Amino acid sequence: MSGLSHDQQKLLDAGEILPVMEDFYTIQGEGFNTGKAAYFIRLGGCDVGCHWCDVKESWDASVHPLTSIEKIVERASAYPAKAVVITGGEPSLYNLDPLCKSLKAKGIKIFIETSGAYPLTGQFDWICVSPKKFKAPSKDWLASANELKVIVFNSSDFKWAQEHAQNIRSECKQYLQPEWSKIDKILPEIIEFVKSNTDWEVSLQTHKYMHIP
Repeated sequence: MSGLSHDQQKLLDAGEILPVMEDFYTIQGEGFNTGKAAYFIRLGGCDVGCHWCDVKESWDASVHPLTSIEKIVERASAYPAKAVVITGGEPSLYNLDPLCKSLKAKGIKIFIETSGAYPLTGQFDWICVSPKKFKAPSKDWLASANELKVIVFNSSDFKWAQEHAQNIRSECKQYLQPEWSKIDKILPEIIEFVKSNTDWEVSLQTHKYMHIP
């Protein structure tokens, strides 16, 4: 992030402050944990650059307030569900060790959704890696993943998904999720692919059907 003071940059590098675009209590809408209540922490900053991204306002970290770990954890602790989803933007840009340590000290389970483009930091109860063609995931993230969730935008993404599935553990869940704007065209292709490739399952963005954040 540009324009930071020396002290701010030092705290950011240490993971003691993070650019928070938004944080809110809702229902997880996609992947393995669909339907569960969770507190979402959306970090600002992303250089992966998916042209179909539905939160492009998260890309520029500098427009989102640097927030202390203490404040983030305080807000997350106020809700009944002791589960947090760290997402973005691209959360692997940051040192997540302090945030995870503080959340775990409060007895909160931690899920992360990441492209895996940067080094693995933090300790998680569930890791969802959603690799993007624009910046390849690290093998550390893939080897640690509990869930591989590939967004399918066009037919070539099936082959690409299979290539990444070669780098995950046998117990890792495998999901194919249609990109929302292409769902009418792509979902029938996903269904036929999953019927023939049964290691994979279909994931839908159910929160969009439920009209919740």
